Amino acid sequence: MATLEDKLLGEKLEYYCSSSEGEDNGDEGDDSKGASGKSRSSGLTVDTNPDATPAGGYRQQQGSTNTGPKGVVKDWQRFKQLEAERRDETERQRLALAKKLTITTATSAEDEERKRQEELDAELDELMSEEFLQQYQKQRMAEMLRQMGHHQQFGKVQQLTSHGEFLACVEEENKHTTIIIHIYERQLAACATLNKCLDSLASDYPSIKFAKICSSVAGMSRDFRTKGLPALLVYKAQAVIGNFVRLTDDLSDDFFASDVESFLIEHGILVDRALYN
Repeated sequence: MATLEDKLLGEKLEYYCSSSEGEDNGDEGDDSKGASGKSRSSGLTVDTNPDATPAGGYRQQQGSTNTGPKGVVKDWQRFKQLEAERRDETERQRLALAKKLTITTATSAEDEERKRQEELDAELDELMSEEFLQQYQKQRMAEMLRQMGHHQQFGKVQQLTSHGEFLACVEEENKHTTIIIHIYERQLAACATLNKCLDSLASDYPSIKFAKICSSVAGMSRDFRTKGLPALLVYKAQAVIGNFVRLTDDLSDDFFASDVESFLIEHGILVDRALYN
């Protein structure tokens, strides 16, 4: 009859593998278990080393959800993404450096251009100063007057006593000379005032030929003598370039030489003497 111990051992034999194989191998089984960290039971191998690498060469990290082929693909995609981001960052850094160098170069060139422009502006300001312009105008006007024959000097008002003298005064003069003839009447106060003004202007503008003739001698009509005097006729190259009648309408009854001068300058008959004196 089987004892209670035999029954218990028999039950163990039914549920556990015999350890006789390990006992037969002796130290070999112990060494194998100690070396590999594995225990053998019922022909099955159980890995007790948590850091051991699986047989497939891929060891799952603790807490990772990437397992199997899908996990490998995701890891590969993540690797490529990081690689692309590194390339983009490198490219951005390269472009930023190139831009910085370009800006530095452009700024240097702009600085040189700005300095050159400032120097030109300073020279132009010096040339365009009022004093320089006045001097230039005087020189230029004097040159033009010399070229136009204004070297001839008159300096006084010529009295014309006949119609023939009137024609000779106009037709026989140099084509570059400006001729101003006053047609007057002795009884008119405005005509007497204008004669005094022309005497003053003749000395101030010696290159201009001033003359005067009485309206009756010039053959003017009575109507013209009463309504058109004092009058100024201006000739150049035998052509009339100015015809001013009844000057008191523009100068009033009380006027001076400066008023007559301004009037003739305004109408382009005289050139301001300040430009070439």
